[in-house]
Amino acid sequence: MAACISFTATRDRCFRFTFSNAGLKSATTDLGDGTIMHWWAPKAPKDSKPNLLLLHGFGANAMWQWNDVLSPLTRRFNVYVPDLVFFGDSHTTRPERSEAFQAQCVAALLLAHGLHTTSVVGISYGGFVAYSLAAQFPELVEKVVLCCAGVCLEDKDLDEGMFQVKTVDEAVDILLPQTPEKLRQLVQIAFAMPVKAIPTCFLNDYINVMCTENRQERKELIETLHKDRKLSNLPKITQPTLIIWGEKDLVFPMELAYRLQRHLGENARLVVIKNAGHALNVQKPKEMYKNLKSFLIDLTTPTVPKNQSNGT
Repeated sequence: MAACISFTATRDRCFRFTFSNAGLKSATTDLGDGTIMHWWAPKAPKDSKPNLLLLHGFGANAMWQWNDVLSPLTRRFNVYVPDLVFFGDSHTTRPERSEAFQAQCVAALLLAHGLHTTSVVGISYGGFVAYSLAAQFPELVEKVVLCCAGVCLEDKDLDEGMFQVKTVDEAVDILLPQTPEKLRQLVQIAFAMPVKAIPTCFLNDYINVMCTENRQERKELIETLHKDRKLSNLPKITQPTLIIWGEKDLVFPMELAYRLQRHLGENARLVVIKNAGHALNVQKPKEMYKNLKSFLIDLTTPTVPKNQSNGT
């Protein structure tokens, strides 16, 4: 009997074609400390274009999370899209699991290729890394965009019932699903008005291709993200910052968006996208791009389309 065709693997190949067709090439860099970083970088970067770094969240590799906004961005920026450590083809033998370490790896990757200034967009976990990158390497980062990134969370928030889950272990089971039931639960939490009837065979295929590799290491990333986290320990980044949030985000509730805006003060602006959940990049890519363009290129107050409300 012929082997079954993997929908997930096929879609992954389609994303590779999209990235290549947008003028990006796949490459890996050995940072020399036991860390290998994979990224997508411009085949022919142009001096006339500003640089833009896109950092993904938990889930599949970077291609799956940035595919829907890639093409318009590459027309205006030299776009760099790395796989964070333990995602895609990036990995390390070092024991560190913090977002600070992830940011250091990204900075080393940029500097190894002669990139000394860039703006950065981070979604969810990628926003944690983007924030740390801006804090640790202020001379490297010009502007920051944080999308549904709960960098202001505190470890006590979990005990006080802010989230859909009650323990870190429960969060791990959903964010790193190993069964169709858990993957369905993740879809329900991540999307506003999600597709309800997803065939089990598709879910199993996705889990087999995307959710089994480096699971222990990714579990440790989640545990480290939450452990002993306090707002008082979070530095205030100085770069102009745009915060984009889904009104119906159940992974990182809106309270964390307002908390982050208060933490950064007048240096930050908040845009709330209506009828959107945590996965803004998939659900509302056009609205997301409009705000990115306005903030990063037009140098004006971020555009708020009719179906959005400005959180400020």
